[in-house]
Amino acid sequence: MAYAIFRTGGKQYRASVGDKLDVEKLDLAEGDSATFEEVLAHGEGDSLTLGNPTVAGAKVVARVVKQFKEPKVTIFKFRRRKGFHCKRGHRQQKTRVEVLAIG
Repeated sequence: MAYAIFRTGGKQYRASVGDKLDVEKLDLAEGDSATFEEVLAHGEGDSLTLGNPTVAGAKVVARVVKQFKEPKVTIFKFRRRKGFHCKRGHRQQKTRVEVLAIG
């Protein structure tokens, strides 16, 4: 089974054909194709090709399945005995992609 490790949005992901991954938001519409050319490693079976820093000519082709927001993360700060408290929330925007090909 072929797999690749690629970088997008400052994070690294391990992907095989058919995998669905949640990556940082991409400015693409649903159904569009995304190509990730920053492949750090590529492997099949026991063989592994490492890049220095990337593998030349390798890319991961994926299709955008949907754009969504993650569940809310609550940030709560307080200082004891001071009467200070601050409550905030944040929802990170993500893109779900399905890997179509690794090459």
